[in-house]
This record gives sequence, C-alpha cells and structure tokens, in this order.
Amino acid sequence: MSRLRASVERAIRGKTEVVDLALTALFARGHVLLEDVPGVGKTTLARALAKSIGCTFHRIQFTSDMLPSDVLGVSVYDRERGRFEFKPGPIFANVVLADEINRAPPKTQSCLLEAMNEGQVSIEAETHTLSDPFVVLATQNPQEFWGTYPLPESQLDRFLLRIRIGYPAPEVERQIVTDLADRDPVDALRPVVSAEDVRGVQSAVEQVRFEPPLLDYLMAIVEETRKSPLIETGVSTRGAMALHRAARAWAVVHGRDFCLPDDVQALAVSALAHRIVASGGREASAVDRHAAERALAEIVDRVAVPL
Repeated sequence: MSRLRASVERAIRGKTEVVDLALTALFARGHVLLEDVPGVGKTTLARALAKSIGCTFHRIQFTSDMLPSDVLGVSVYDRERGRFEFKPGPIFANVVLADEINRAPPKTQSCLLEAMNEGQVSIEAETHTLSDPFVVLATQNPQEFWGTYPLPESQLDRFLLRIRIGYPAPEVERQIVTDLADRDPVDALRPVVSAEDVRGVQSAVEQVRFEPPLLDYLMAIVEETRKSPLIETGVSTRGAMALHRAARAWAVVHGRDFCLPDDVQALAVSALAHRIVASGGREASAVDRHAAERALAEIVDRVAVPL
C-alpha cells in the first residue's frame, strides 16, 4: 500500500489525503467525482493511478455533441464475415477519465449509469462486461456553467466519493514549478502493483470488521440528515451503504482490518455531501455549492461518537 501511495504522490505532490481518497474508491470498487478548478492535477491523478497499478487507461473528453456510442462503442458490419462486430468504445479500460463530464448532454451522461453501477454495458440487446478492476474518475469545474449540463442526482449517486484537490501549499507549488515545468511526471512512473493485487485488496475490504456500535453511529449520521432543517433531501439507503463500504476501504488503505469512528468521520462529507440536497439547494446550487457539506459537517460534529 505504501508503495502505491508513494508512486502516485510522485506525480501529484503534497496531496496525501487526496491520493488516499482515490485509493479508497478504487479498493471499494467505487468511482470518484473530482470537482475543482482547472490545473490542480485532476487528470494527472487519474493517469498516475492507472500507471502505478499497471492497468489500461482511457481519457474521454466530453463535449456537447458527444453521443452514447462515442463512449460505449458501436456495432460495425463486417462485409467479409457477413455479420456485425462490436467495436468497444473508450469505456472499456480499467481506469477511465471522464473529463468535463458535465459538458456532455444528459443522454450521453446516462449511458454511464449501467457501466458505473454494474460493471457492464448493454448495446443492441447484448451485454458486454467491462474490465476488472474498473474505476471512473470524472472531472468537472464547479465554477463554470456556460455550456454545461449539471449532473442529475441519479448520476451523482453513482460516485462513491466527491473530492476537491485544492491548490498545493506554497512551498510544494514552488517545488512543482521548479521540478516539473518541462516534463510530465507520469512518464517516469512504473507499475508497483498489478491488477491482480488490486482485486486482492478489494476482496480484503469485504473482510474488514465493522462492529455493531460503529454501524449504529453511521446510521445515526444518516438518520440526522433526514431530520435536519438544513437539509431538504437526506441520505438514501444507497448512500449509507456507500459510506459503510468506503470506511472499510479507508481502513485498509491505512493498514487496518477493522474500522474506527475516525474512518466514518473522515469520509462522511466526501461520501455523502453530493447525495443530499441542502434546504433551498435546488434553487441556490449555482450560488452555494458548499451548503450541503456545511450541513453534513455540522451533523458529524453533533452526533455522539461511540466509546
């Protein structure tokens, strides 16, 4: 685990927590929404992760004229064989970077739902299984709205975690400018684990202990999101399951086979904030994207921690 973290951090420096969150999503068989301004390392993070685990990587640049077939693939008629053959699209990779996903129209966005939820795509009555492991890292700029299509709640719900990378610390940024101005840091990376290793860790996550009092604590947080006057729509059952799964993967990333309250607290905002709607949030989402996070943080601070 330390080798994998160190490898990714060679490309995206000074962001250990962000790297740990990305690894958590990978090991929990989930997906990540990277929501931040351009130029802070969203694409670099996805490429470094794929390079470090020795897996295939495809980048999809979403645009307003993109069709579902541009993502999933299309059946092409082979004259020599006299039959249609399926030509897989860029979704068929272990690590998929869905760049500027909110620039795609709703029909194209929705073609990702089955892939992200079930690890397969259905095309012309045929089901095609995706790669294993499979993780989507989607990006969007939360401050840009011209020519974009906001992700619907059903799409947001498919992301295990929503992450903001943020600007690096001044001393780290100075080092990045000095060392990496003329070269791509991902080019120097080599695989440190294999796809089989990743699948092994994913299986280990399912064995992590999550004691009943800790589950009561998690469910208390979920229940409070449904009662809070600051929240219009609380966390769903799927959201509770996502936090449960993410907390176990976070424990594995930190070298444990059991969960602590700290694991739930560390992931509550990243795993749940994009699944709730703050009071007035449907109308004010363009003005205040942080209302849901503030409401959730207040709940986590208020709910009693099990001893």
